Amino acid sequence: MINTAFTNQPIVQVINADIYQAGNKLILENVNFAIGKGEFVYMIGRTGSGKSSLLKTLYADLPLTKGSAQIAGYELNSIRRSNIPFLRRKLGIVFQDFQLFMDRNITQNLEFVLKATGWTDSMKMKTRIAEVLIRVGLSSSMNKMPYQLSGGEQQRVGIARALLNDPEILLADEPTGNLDPEVSEESCVYFFPLINRACRY
Repeated sequence: MINTAFTNQPIVQVINADIYQAGNKLILENVNFAIGKGEFVYMIGRTGSGKSSLLKTLYADLPLTKGSAQIAGYELNSIRRSNIPFLRRKLGIVFQDFQLFMDRNITQNLEFVLKATGWTDSMKMKTRIAEVLIRVGLSSSMNKMPYQLSGGEQQRVGIARALLNDPEILLADEPTGNLDPEVSEESCVYFFPLINRACRY
């Protein structure tokens, strides 16, 4: 692990990395890039071109076996399995397919994440959940079930979930890819102010 608190080190740095899909199929070769703190970077590519596999490698869901990569102070090619939860506490991950528990309301969905990342004080958890839901414009939906929300609202819950632990970086895997254009715009209104960019690129 590298302490980046008082350095100018990039928050993400990938050097000569090969990216594999599950099943050890090489999909990206000799990947090199760096992302600084506060920087906004997006990837464009066809379906199956390796975008999701690269993101999964960055949050240690897929192993990095060739090259090197560092994110939020962790070296991915040597990270221990026991340290992966600590890495993910520093990351905000917005999934394309929402990944909400359909049998729990919005507050319970977010509370699950806080408990899984080490929060124990119920009052602090309640306060933090309220803060992130206000930030994405869903303060009135705390007790709703996911199926009671629109696609855009469900994705905004996903964005709120990614913000819970005040992450050092947000990783978004096609955050509006499963939404129709109208709902996509609705979701973008709440996602992109975080990085001060427009939705259409």
